[in-house]
Parts: sequence; structure tokens; C-alpha cells
Amino acid sequence: MKKIYLICSLAVFLLITAGISFFLIRDASAKVPVNITLVNQNGETFNFGEDKKLKLVEFIYTNCPDICPTTTQKMVQLKNDLEKSNVFGKEIEFVTITIDPYRDTPGVLQKYMNAFEIPNSDNWIFLTGDPENIKADQKKIREVAESLQFQYKDPGNGQFVHTSFTYLIDENNKYISKFPMGEEFNKQEVYEEIMDEIK
Repeated sequence: MKKIYLICSLAVFLLITAGISFFLIRDASAKVPVNITLVNQNGETFNFGEDKKLKLVEFIYTNCPDICPTTTQKMVQLKNDLEKSNVFGKEIEFVTITIDPYRDTPGVLQKYMNAFEIPNSDNWIFLTGDPENIKADQKKIREVAESLQFQYKDPGNGQFVHTSFTYLIDENNKYISKFPMGEEFNKQEVYEEIMDEIK
């Protein structure tokens, strides 16, 4: 009986270890496709293969009642710290991508930026789909999200259920690390990770 218990315990341990290893390897190999082109808050095209900088990637939808705006607010504070260190816009940029491109047009994204007093610049880019090509661009947004293992679903009421992580990717759009969204977003931890990557 003792032997069976030990064998079962070992099997469970091995399965857990294999599962953890799978997720670590999956995350480490994640990369945003460089051929993805979306539309920014000014209606201009943005291609993930062109900007050779570190990127902190946030997924939101502007009607989100809690976790998205909380994360954006914390990123504003992080931006201020990075500006003081003279690296924001030079070594690191922020990219916020809506998962609701039908509602979150470039104009709506600009209003969202204004609500958080985020300057309209190339240093913090807000991405959506082209209204003229919205179905195809919606697929592109999902492709970017899934490349980083970010999952989301609209249950039909416009209140999306989604993964709660932001992602740091390198100049080649390859995954470096992820951080919790909302109240769990630790500004200092993210700042230190960015500065370590820059050094």
C-alpha cells in the first residue's frame, strides 16, 4: 500500500513539474508576429516589425469598469518614473491594444488617453483596427494577443472576460516577462525589470 502511495505521489509530482515546465517554455518562446499592422490613435498604421525598442504591452477595452483603467493609471505613474530616468521613448515605449476594436475607434482611444492625461505621442501608442477593415483587423488583434497567451472573450454584453497580464517584449517583439494587471500591477517591480533589460 505504501509503495502504491509513493508511486502515485511521484506521478502527481512529475505531472505538476511537466505542467509548470510547459508554461515556462511556452511563455519564453512567445513572440509577436512582425508582419502585424494595426491603426494607432491618430488613424496611422503601426507595424510591430518597425520599432526596435523594448515595449510594455497592455491589452484593454475602454468600457472596462475596473482592471483596465487601474492598470493604465499605474502605467502613467510608471511612465513618469521612466521619464525621470531619461529612458521613456528612447529605450522603452508603451503599446496599449484594445480588444474591442468595433467600439474603440481611434477617436475613442484619444478620449481614453485624455482621461488619463496621456500625451498623444509615438512613445505611448494606442492600437485598434481600421474601421474600413475591421473584421480582418480584429483577427490581427487576436493574433497579437494569442502570441503572448493573452485570452479574451465577449460574452455578448460588451463586458469582456480576459487574462489579467501586461507583457514586456524586447526590440524583436520576443517575450521577456509578464506582470499582473490592476491593483496587483507593481510599478516598482516593472520599473526595475525594464531598467535591468536596458542595462
